[in-house]
Amino acid sequence: MTTYYQDPDHVETQEWLDAFASVIKNADKERAQFLLKALYNMAVQEGLPFNRLDTAYINTIPAEDEPTYPGDLHMERKIRALVRYNAMAMVARANDNDDELGGHLATFASSATLYETGFNHFWRAPDENFGGDMIYYQGHGAPGMYARSFLEGRLSEEQLTNFRREIGGKGLSSYPHPYLMPDYWQFPTVSMGLGPITSIYQAHIQKYLTNRKLIKDENRKIWAFLGDGETDEPESLGAISLAGREKLDNLIWVINCNLQRLDGPVRGNGKIIQEMESVFRGAGWRVIKVIWGDHWDSLLAKDHTGALKKRMEEVVDGEYQLYTARDGAFVRKEFFGKYPELAEMVKDMSDEELMHLNRGGHDPKKVYAAYAEAMKTKGQPTVILVKTVKGYGLSSQIQAVNKAHQLKKMNAEGLQYFRDRFDLPLSDEDLKTLPFYRPSEDSAEYKYLMGRRQALGGHLPARRSGHIPLNIPELSIFDQVLQGSKGKEQSTTMVFVRLLSALLKNKDLQKYVVPIVPDEARTFGLEGMFRQLGIYSAAGQNYVAEDAEALMGYKEATDGHMLEEGINEAGAMSAWIALATSYSTNALPMIPMYIYYSMFGFQRIGDLAWLAGDMQAQGFLFGATAGRTTLNGEGLQHQDGHSHILFGTVPNCVTYDPCFGYELAVIMHDGMRRMYGEGERVYYYITLMNENYDQPAMPAGVEEGIKRGMYLLEDNGSSQVQLLGSGVILREVQKAARILADDYGIKANVWSVTSFNELTRDGMACDDYNRLHPTDEAKTPWVTEQLAGHEGIVVAATDYMRNYSEQIRGWLPAGRAYTTLGTDGFGRSDTRQNLRSFFHVDAAHIVIATLKKLADQGEVALSVVEEAIGKLGVDASQAPAWQPQPHFDHFPDAPPASVSTDPKPVPELIDED
Repeated sequence: MTTYYQDPDHVETQEWLDAFASVIKNADKERAQFLLKALYNMAVQEGLPFNRLDTAYINTIPAEDEPTYPGDLHMERKIRALVRYNAMAMVARANDNDDELGGHLATFASSATLYETGFNHFWRAPDENFGGDMIYYQGHGAPGMYARSFLEGRLSEEQLTNFRREIGGKGLSSYPHPYLMPDYWQFPTVSMGLGPITSIYQAHIQKYLTNRKLIKDENRKIWAFLGDGETDEPESLGAISLAGREKLDNLIWVINCNLQRLDGPVRGNGKIIQEMESVFRGAGWRVIKVIWGDHWDSLLAKDHTGALKKRMEEVVDGEYQLYTARDGAFVRKEFFGKYPELAEMVKDMSDEELMHLNRGGHDPKKVYAAYAEAMKTKGQPTVILVKTVKGYGLSSQIQAVNKAHQLKKMNAEGLQYFRDRFDLPLSDEDLKTLPFYRPSEDSAEYKYLMGRRQALGGHLPARRSGHIPLNIPELSIFDQVLQGSKGKEQSTTMVFVRLLSALLKNKDLQKYVVPIVPDEARTFGLEGMFRQLGIYSAAGQNYVAEDAEALMGYKEATDGHMLEEGINEAGAMSAWIALATSYSTNALPMIPMYIYYSMFGFQRIGDLAWLAGDMQAQGFLFGATAGRTTLNGEGLQHQDGHSHILFGTVPNCVTYDPCFGYELAVIMHDGMRRMYGEGERVYYYITLMNENYDQPAMPAGVEEGIKRGMYLLEDNGSSQVQLLGSGVILREVQKAARILADDYGIKANVWSVTSFNELTRDGMACDDYNRLHPTDEAKTPWVTEQLAGHEGIVVAATDYMRNYSEQIRGWLPAGRAYTTLGTDGFGRSDTRQNLRSFFHVDAAHIVIATLKKLADQGEVALSVVEEAIGKLGVDASQAPAWQPQPHFDHFPDAPPASVSTDPKPVPELIDED
């Protein structure tokens, strides 16, 4: 019998409940669902203010339905205590000095039971016959994973001592970083919000690969651990509808609801668990709540009036945090004292017993029951909302206090409390030095610990980092592009489609190459692949498309090859990352090729681009419609003049800005060789343009220069002027060379710079080598070597900010004068001709820049420059594009603003000692 506190007609309530129970028992659950839906629809139509998806604030799985716990609870508690201790000691020792290395104690303290239950009973490691489960560990909980690995003998005491001391190769990274620990961590997660979204798309891609029969269906699970405060990140919840829509039953989220974020309560005035339950239920997830530990079971069984459930429901999270930080007398008065029935219920319990009323996340039996239920769930993803205490067990000065996240040291009193709380075999004298503790290999603890992992396939965390080479064809696979377009005008985007088609026809690579687009395949000319490849859909295509009879009609399929992720750059990038690291997660290298508006790349998903570098992703990103003046009609928020500068900040991202189709072909081929032939852990960002022009055939002997960043495109025998250009502005440079020759009798050589970023990295590498090897033969940067034999001033022009080409200034041959032109400032909508003039990167401005630099060198008269400005129609009075727009001092017709005459004083900030 279910009782609701102060129900005005509990008999009627029970009749309704009995009737509904009868439907479930005598009809079926589908009928019960139908009736609920009908009642809800009626409530909405009648205007009743009822729109809740949450349930009672109690555990989803009743105590009587919990499965028998399969492990030794006493032994697991001892092991869990040792893991807790070593994690705490590692952080505290790292901060027992003036180095200020930091670290976190409170996150793992709250989630130790969540992890240990998984390690002991659920998480399967990869082996030669099984791919293994994938775990997205909460970043701030990394010390706990290290501590467990130490007990297993995988990490040494020296490594724990060097926590956050990575230089020299003996330390441990602060958070999960595959780049720094390539055989250990799988997924970077501490940039909050990225673990959640990438875990969803990992599950999505696992289904994709399974449906394409590229991997076996092994019922592998993707587990992601989040903090409740982390769910405020847009990336955390922004893609959960995809998981529900695609019924990703290979995905399990565990949200550690310790009710606190970094500075204070997550929802001090509400209940984060109830809020999350509504959000996830609405998105089609199964929700399992683990709120109360087993010490509450007897009280709930005695709650015949419903007063306890009501009190549990009405107390907000800020109060729950306060109860945990106070003593039992406070809890008795403030929580149980609200209703006489509750005060009566606990009258025989001591204050100490009240303080031991545990939260569900610290009860392994409750956690196990939730995990076991999640493993059985079919047809939908599962989220487990677990209530815990931040800083659990550390000390009364740390547990549940607002500043718990920032605390990384413990005093003697706190250490003794911790030791006694978890029955650790350490004396007061031991605690003074915080020794790491590992039981001997013949101890019961060690044997149990290792036995559980052996039963589940081996150690975790673990990452496969080996290389699986693919058979990369010769460059001749792109012969049609290398021979040029023979007078037919094409954009490099169109050329890319031709190159992609050639790869998809190659028997050695076709199944590995995955085209990925946002919701603009037609923009990039990829609609022909709809029918040819099919667009992946977990549900297939259960409708007749409007253009079903068309040659390029829209086609979805469960085994579709192409990924179209909608208007969702973060989701598409997350799918790309999952494929780009499939060599590790699945022992299956994939070649993802994601093409998108370049402006909506790094500046929108930059944190994911950085994460991709950390994960050692391999694949291609294509920033299409690139360049500030090339995408001519779209305006300020579409025109990209900085993506190369931004992608250049990712150390293992290789970037190129090709002008011609043959350059693109050489770059893509070399990328496949480096990544999939030789196993280099890099990924490529290549810009593509939407401007059509004749694509020339590849000149002889330019391949090396294309790959290294620059080559001499037009050797006009000049020792006076060297003109550098990249992307479509290279064509403006070619025009400028012709004007200089025809109108001024000045010869200029033209250089195609495919990557100022690669030239810069090469220059820095040479500098470092020469500085540290002073007696060795000096290395010469590529740009220095190329220009050394060609005297004269150097002028560079690109469709990007001037910083892009400015990078190489330090490696020009000594004494060379250098001028850079670029597209600094916000974009505009206009013709390409007008835009290039406005940003000073058209042929006319390149000519003027050249003449002015020659005048500075005394090689032409300044009057020649002045005459050229007029002759070429350049407006010298135009303000630079990067300067702010002029503004008005006031709005003439607007009334004066209303200003408060009694403003609220700003509190004085106090420096805390």
